[in-house]
Amino acid sequence: MAMRVLVTGGAGFLGSHLCDRLLAEGHEVIAMDNLLTGNMRNVAHLQEERRFRFVRHNVAEFVFVDGPLDAVLHFASPASPIDYLELPIQTLKVGSLGTHNALGLAKAKNARFLLASTSEVYGDPLVHPQPETYWGNVNPIGPRGVYDEAKRFAEAITMAYHRAHGVDTRIVRIFNTYGERMRPRDGRVVPALIGQALAGEPMTVFGDGLQTRSFCYVSDLIEGIHRLLLSDIADPVNLGNPAELSVLEFAKTIRALTGAKSEIVFKPLPVDDPKVRQPDITKAREKLGWEPRVPLEEGLKRTIDWFRRRPAD
Repeated sequence: MAMRVLVTGGAGFLGSHLCDRLLAEGHEVIAMDNLLTGNMRNVAHLQEERRFRFVRHNVAEFVFVDGPLDAVLHFASPASPIDYLELPIQTLKVGSLGTHNALGLAKAKNARFLLASTSEVYGDPLVHPQPETYWGNVNPIGPRGVYDEAKRFAEAITMAYHRAHGVDTRIVRIFNTYGERMRPRDGRVVPALIGQALAGEPMTVFGDGLQTRSFCYVSDLIEGIHRLLLSDIADPVNLGNPAELSVLEFAKTIRALTGAKSEIVFKPLPVDDPKVRQPDITKAREKLGWEPRVPLEEGLKRTIDWFRRRPAD
């Protein structure tokens, strides 16, 4: 059945891919974004689509949408370390006030609500891999705390609306995701390393590079989110690729795939940077029948090709 859906953060990396998928499924999509970290370039190809509408608005302020809504997918937030270290107040506001406003809209419209949460709610984890039952190891007053705690609050208020108001809610905890439309200088591992390799610059690895990450290609993640939206699971669900590798190994893989001659240089590890990060996706496998399909090298080749074609800002 065709739905009318609001995607906050719809001009961002994940939000724009989600708009593509929802339109492909036959739904009507309203993308809302204040373009603080989103970019109209990400949805430019949708402007002539009659079932798509873009609204420029900051969801930390009251949100109003004309007509019925079947679902509200809340993806608005700075999502990279550079962004939330430069925009700490805005990050806290969109996670708290923005989530509250989006939930209020979902309640008023009797719409299903899906929150984009993050593996960052686990902080620098003491349990590995991380299942949804793990409560995390987060420093609330550290520089990363503005993002971690914003998302932890967002989960708490989402569950409160579910329990107190009967709002039909979903929570996805997103692990490291990469793919086309990432911003070249957003500070995350993939665009940073690809950008440096393609420019022939030294490739930066923080710490000793032995800290681990698990990288999921964007199409796999969007498939999981779509399945979660259509499911009846109110509790959080991890979505990510459990194939874990060190950041140093990852840098070497990107260097090989780009054909770069860049040297790898090491810089001090940022404060509270997680040493390990790997999702336990047992719940997603059992409840959603989901697991990643795109091999790392294939996903990286697609992403590198996109970065090569991308016009300079």
